Amino acid sequence: MILLNMNYIKLITATLITTFTLNATEPKAPTPPVPYDYLKKTEVKKFIDMMVKRNHFKRSYMEEVLSNAMLDKETLDRYTGKYKVGSTNGSWERYKDHVLDDATIQLAKEFKQNYYKTLKRAEDEYGVDMDYIVGFMGVESKYGTYTGNYRILDALATLAFHKNRMKKFFKSEFKNLFLLMREENRDIYSQYGSFAGAMGAVQQVPSVQRKFMVDYNGDGVKDPWDLEDCIGVIARFMHNKGWVKGAVVAVPTNFKGKRFTKLKTSHKKMYSVTYLKKKGIVPTEYFGESKAYLLKTRNRDHDDIWMGGRNFRILTKYNNSTSYGMAIHIIAQAVK
Repeated sequence: MILLNMNYIKLITATLITTFTLNATEPKAPTPPVPYDYLKKTEVKKFIDMMVKRNHFKRSYMEEVLSNAMLDKETLDRYTGKYKVGSTNGSWERYKDHVLDDATIQLAKEFKQNYYKTLKRAEDEYGVDMDYIVGFMGVESKYGTYTGNYRILDALATLAFHKNRMKKFFKSEFKNLFLLMREENRDIYSQYGSFAGAMGAVQQVPSVQRKFMVDYNGDGVKDPWDLEDCIGVIARFMHNKGWVKGAVVAVPTNFKGKRFTKLKTSHKKMYSVTYLKKKGIVPTEYFGESKAYLLKTRNRDHDDIWMGGRNFRILTKYNNSTSYGMAIHIIAQAVK
């Protein structure tokens, strides 16, 4: 939707992250985890052996932590096909209702005003556009107001050692959780976030935190819940992935119908602008690139069709979803 008439969120695939969740939505209260004997599982014993031999953890510590990990059945259901509504990623309508609502747009404007100095520093140091940093942080946690209430230890242990469609990925993240806690001297029992193991104001899983976290406020701590540190994180990510400051991200097209079926839409496939024009699809604003991603946002009664530039693909490398990238874009446009 080309906003909502502005006329214009317990992920994440590994980004970078596979599509995890609409992080910024307000979920129902989770079902409490239950005790579970992980140490009886052969694969857990092998995991402990690996962490001791390769990463030099004490066996007693590993066994203590795994003996205190619990089974989060609700989280597991999200990745085994039993949990359907709002399970691991939100529809465009959910983004509109929970992330692109008037209250969030107002928070975005206030965040830009309150953190302008830090945003400007990040923009200049990393060569990115500050409004898209604002967009990222709005979608991920509504500027730190919702960061998740699932204990990360339980969520990742559950997904690492029970059959699900992303088990291999989550076992790797469970390993990275231990490494991150040691590197940053953090308590593994007191980390809370999304059901997919993402933490902080920009909802990063452990491996991504290890790669991109920065101490951007200079207090000596890489804090995933600190908003200034997270500004630095997102700017660093955008720069690392090749963001071009000032380049086009997405523009609306002339499509005015109900449902668009003429061509395949995707944030992974590009068409030449000339080809799209031959098919009757033209941008209604200046585009400025020779190739474009053809993007669709599906509203209740119609589709909106957009042309996305190379910068748009970078948004979706944080979360593999067109709707996710478009939500960031719309917030960025709203705070310009």
